Amino acid sequence: MIHYKENSLILLAMCFILISILNLSLAQKKTSFIGMLEYEITPADTSKNHVSAITKMFVYTNDTITRTENFTNQLGQQVAIRHMEKQKSYLLLITDLGKFALKTDHSISDSIKKESQYVFKKKWFKRKIAGEKANRMIVYHPDFKEPIEFLYLKRKPNKYLNIYTEIPGLLLKYSILTADGILDYKLVNFKEYIPNKDLFGIPSDFYRITFDEFIGEMIKAKEEAQ
Repeated sequence: MIHYKENSLILLAMCFILISILNLSLAQKKTSFIGMLEYEITPADTSKNHVSAITKMFVYTNDTITRTENFTNQLGQQVAIRHMEKQKSYLLLITDLGKFALKTDHSISDSIKKESQYVFKKKWFKRKIAGEKANRMIVYHPDFKEPIEFLYLKRKPNKYLNIYTEIPGLLLKYSILTADGILDYKLVNFKEYIPNKDLFGIPSDFYRITFDEFIGEMIKAKEEAQ
């Protein structure tokens, strides 16, 4: 009878452990994101007067295609449409020469790959941002004056922003090195819904062209104007 009770307790303990592992794996399973992400962009060094103040970035996705909208005083609105599965993207530009959709094929990889200078270290406990409980990652880089804390949503894929592929989830707070210094990105709106499908198409009045062809058109127009 004693051995029977001991075996029963062992069996119950094993079942409890298996159920806990199953629940943990289900909880960590990533689910696709369909909707809109709104980020605020601010310069880390506010003393640089040539860097604009707070700007916004909007990312719309149907989980297959993303549409990223930026706006700056210098360049106006910039729209990029990226097909994640086909690894192709278009940058929509409105110029004095007309409307162009500059296409890029991301499936063609560079023959020379630079070694990343970023170092990533996970941190314990979560931090709340835009109503979401985010995981923490401390990021080091030689050009960072000090390590920067990134926040990410582990239950959502990383693929929508197409940056920092080492981060195991959707970035909610991060920083990017630019020629003008470090820009900080912070999520301010997280909205899950089905966006209008027209957001992900190339308007018919935009001329599809490669980057090299676009540069050629610009040079030609400049020569004809002289």
